[in-house]
Amino acid sequence: MSALEPTDPQGLDRNDPLVAGLSALAADAPAGLLDRVAARWVRVDAAIGGVYVAMTDQGVAYLRTGQDEEDFVASFRGRFGRPLLPGGTPPPALRRALETGRPTGVRLDLRGLRPFEESVLRAAADIPRGELRPYAWIAERIGRPKAVRAVGTALGHNPVPLLIPCHRVVRSDGQIGQYVFGVPAKERLLRMEDVNLDEVGTLAAKKIHFVGSDTTGIVCFPTCRDARRITPAHWHGFRTLAQAESAGYRPCLHCRPGAAVS
Repeated sequence: MSALEPTDPQGLDRNDPLVAGLSALAADAPAGLLDRVAARWVRVDAAIGGVYVAMTDQGVAYLRTGQDEEDFVASFRGRFGRPLLPGGTPPPALRRALETGRPTGVRLDLRGLRPFEESVLRAAADIPRGELRPYAWIAERIGRPKAVRAVGTALGHNPVPLLIPCHRVVRSDGQIGQYVFGVPAKERLLRMEDVNLDEVGTLAAKKIHFVGSDTTGIVCFPTCRDARRITPAHWHGFRTLAQAESAGYRPCLHCRPGAAVS
């Protein structure tokens, strides 16, 4: 049986207390009230397969894969405590965002997150496609340099993975780290974005977390778009940003490597 049964012709779940309450109103509900109370779900094909997406009147609020319709509806209700109704055809901007990894034109509804969680996710949203940043970079960027572990927890609770690319955040030792959809999905996404994970792993094993060019005097994270243009003859690796700075290098203005790695 579908999680949305029994329903009326509009697809409303009469077992949901909020929907039942609206149905019991003596007068017609104001226009748009249902969409302010309930969310709508759609299924969209993404880079890692089919995903279910819940949208409110404020934007995309929840995204998950590896579930069927019933499980997705139940997990949404368990987390947000509001009804979830069929949404019809996915918006074109949402389809494009999930196909390309660039969420341009897609509004996000992050209400309900704690300020710390929201700041972590908004920092992660700024990581360009095909680049990686360590948890420490997020922590420093939001002004909480000692909260690296808490950053990881906040990313693990990301309600809208893929749209906020937490798969682009890795451990400070260069290892790929965990992911809400599992490590294989994280690796697949990064390889699709042309991240050279073999090179990333090799550098991590050598404890090289920053790379610089002796022609520009700039030091970057290894996956930065500028770092990938450094020719082997002018390439230098560093364990910490402080080590690079003591050698006369200045931080890249694109990837902004502001967090030292111990």
